[in-house]
Amino acid sequence: MKIEHLVEQIYRKNSFLCIGLDTDLERIPNHLLNEESPIFSFNKAIIDATQHLCVAYKPNIAFYEAYGSIGWEALRRTIEYLNEFYPEIFTIADAKRGDIGNTSYRYAKAFFEDMDFDSITVAPYMGRDSVEPFLSFEDKHTILLALTSNEGAFDFQTKKIGERTLYEKVLETSISYKNSQNLMYVVGATKASYLAEIREIIPDSFLLVPGVGAQGGSLQEVCKYGMTENVGLLVNSSRGIIYASKDHDFAIAAAKKAKELQDTMAKELKKKN
Repeated sequence: MKIEHLVEQIYRKNSFLCIGLDTDLERIPNHLLNEESPIFSFNKAIIDATQHLCVAYKPNIAFYEAYGSIGWEALRRTIEYLNEFYPEIFTIADAKRGDIGNTSYRYAKAFFEDMDFDSITVAPYMGRDSVEPFLSFEDKHTILLALTSNEGAFDFQTKKIGERTLYEKVLETSISYKNSQNLMYVVGATKASYLAEIREIIPDSFLLVPGVGAQGGSLQEVCKYGMTENVGLLVNSSRGIIYASKDHDFAIAAAKKAKELQDTMAKELKKKN
């Protein structure tokens, strides 16, 4: 997907909401466990109920890998359903891959060609030759982990290397990668105060921002410091939306939670304009 198509969708829906499909059999409604594919049935219901309120879905791959072939099949059915019925939706494989060149290329082929995701999250620790294979795919996007929302982010990401922190070094170095125009970055909502400095380094790049909702990040703060002329934000909420209810009304409850976030996003977009 081209960035301009994502931006068009954001303004059409008055939303930059990304919904995380972190689907856990222990948390979905019990009545779905009798379905042929409980994970897919849950995802399909959530997607159908919320697709008009969001612009992206982000399956966390670990939640599918954990169930072996059953989980992978549910993931495949989910992405095929999205691409067939809601092709305007931006899809993110939250896989956090990162390895040397040949391996990275195979990861990229798996998610970009075989499963046809629009983007994938990638860990930058191994450097240029672990990232550039992902960047070589046309109209596909690599979302580099920059400053994450977990507490352990402070173990390494904010440590100084000379005058710069490690996450700033990651941002600065990644700009020099081949096809860096295909880069996006993960910046946690719980680190919103860092966004002004981040925007000095990458003023126009899209940011995937987890941590709003269950992790307590402020959407207003994220918009204040992170929004750009083309919006430049995909704000993710996972558990706060998809597990709003464990009853038969789970999809309706998810849509209600998504609408609350979308309403706030619409107000932020109106302020911007």
